[in-house]
Amino acid sequence: MYIFLIIEMTTLDFNKHVAIITGSGQGIGLEIAQALATQGASIVLNDSDANLAERASSQIKRSGGKCIAVSGDCSDMKIISLMVETAVKEFGKLTLCVPNAGITLFSDFLNFPETSFDKIIQTNLKGGFFLTQAATRQMVKQKSGGNILLMSSVTGHQAHENLSAYGMTKAALENLSKHLALELSRYQIRVNAIAPGATLTERTTSDEHYKKVWSTITPMGKPATVTDIANAALFLLSDKASHITGQTLVVDGGWTVVSPTPF
Repeated sequence: MYIFLIIEMTTLDFNKHVAIITGSGQGIGLEIAQALATQGASIVLNDSDANLAERASSQIKRSGGKCIAVSGDCSDMKIISLMVETAVKEFGKLTLCVPNAGITLFSDFLNFPETSFDKIIQTNLKGGFFLTQAATRQMVKQKSGGNILLMSSVTGHQAHENLSAYGMTKAALENLSKHLALELSRYQIRVNAIAPGATLTERTTSDEHYKKVWSTITPMGKPATVTDIANAALFLLSDKASHITGQTLVVDGGWTVVSPTPF
């Protein structure tokens, strides 16, 4: 009986939920999509790369999950509308939204080009802001609450060389979660954020030194896996976190405690 109770406490039920997740063709976004689908949620999976989106969607469906791919630029208002419309048309409602898509552009501040600035603002801020707006409008219409999870970064908390523009956008998303918690709580819509630290993904592991460097400077002795981030995401999206809103959960193995540079 005791073991049964432990299992019950660690099971998260998403059978009645429908989620939109952007930037989920691979990496953290895909891991969150797979985890939610495994727990019973229906997924609208977005990625700017149509091949990645279709491959990820097929992977989830082969595992028994319910998933539809909507490829395209997550900051395009037509794609944003299409994602919400697809969720409602195919699955009947929208209850969860994870604007996960983001880009990282490295450059020192003095030489940061305007074209890169516009691109990072477009993807990291415009995409997240207006998808959240469209999703919450649908949730308000449904009158049954909902849950938004924004994706920040430890660089929104601590300075990291050559990431001034990126870190600025991530800090802005955390601030957005606070403002929206105030505005949307009356509709029973929760808004939180996750700030991952160094994480092993397809992009980061292309650097042969990444794992060794971050294992050395992270107090827990290793960078995060995408599963570490997805586990935190599922908690905040679940009813286990029903009284948590306007907060940011840092998942970084303790790096922000001391914040040593990787350079």
